[in-house]
Amino acid sequence: MRIVVLAGGIGGARFLRGLRSAAPEADVTVIGNTGDDIHLFGLKVCPDLDTVMYTLGGGIDEEQGWGRRDESFRVKSELAAYGVGPEWFGLGDRDFATHVVRTQMLGAGYPLSAVTEALCTRWNPGVRLLPMSDDRVETHVAVTLDGERRVIHFQEYWVRLRASVDAEAVVPVGADEAKPAPGVLQALAEADVILLPPSNPVVSIGTILAVPGIREAVASAAAPVVGLSPIVGGAPVRGMADKVLAAVGVESTAAAVARHYGAGLLDGWLVDTADAASAAEVEAAGIRCLAVPLMMTDTGATAAMARAALALAEEVRA
Repeated sequence: MRIVVLAGGIGGARFLRGLRSAAPEADVTVIGNTGDDIHLFGLKVCPDLDTVMYTLGGGIDEEQGWGRRDESFRVKSELAAYGVGPEWFGLGDRDFATHVVRTQMLGAGYPLSAVTEALCTRWNPGVRLLPMSDDRVETHVAVTLDGERRVIHFQEYWVRLRASVDAEAVVPVGADEAKPAPGVLQALAEADVILLPPSNPVVSIGTILAVPGIREAVASAAAPVVGLSPIVGGAPVRGMADKVLAAVGVESTAAAVARHYGAGLLDGWLVDTADAASAAEVEAAGIRCLAVPLMMTDTGATAAMARAALALAEEVRA
């Protein structure tokens, strides 16, 4: 079975770990979000790609869900001593090495897709990890700070400000001119199942779909497309997705996110049992919907979610 997963960072990575457990023989291709990418300290940092790579490769800090396990921050401290920032973004010493290698390879002319493949040879994540694009795409957020409207990088909004102010607009800068990375469209065309895990629907999966050709490839694929709600009981399972959903005019409900993706994209949608009453609303929008437990409390629970998604895919295929 060939499964393609569009994934952001923590939620996508943890879902993928459950999917590997649920379908160990499957050929899994991950199309990773690069809209969170940022240049820091002269280095190219790809938070979502690295979170998937570290999580599936056994190097992630499990408590945080991002960064390396057993990390130290001596380089960051030394940079701060020189007055070099930003101090709000925590790159650890082990993590620095990944970004140094990536930046050197990009500087030598290798595209991000080739660099990602090379980095994955160390971690052996058990999936094929593709960036959504080799081109530079950065998600920016419009906010009002101290009475002044500004546009800032998504990382500054999410990490430094902790989404403490309203997001007035979310823009994937560069997406309009970007092209899908090599292998992305082919993987979607050849997939048996396409899954949208409980990643952020605006700044993770939404940014992937903003690259010209990708949404169209998902919508026209012969494979069934099944998504899992990142909203449980009217609130994000993790993070502050409600802030960016509001910026695009979408309520923080499981049904509203399904409608946001639309029947033209989704064939099936899983909601948590806490939102079982919303299943009829999703079905009325033309999307098959089932209620199952969607809390990724451990790998076993996440594997059960993945099996439910695969079973729903088979149902809508029939």
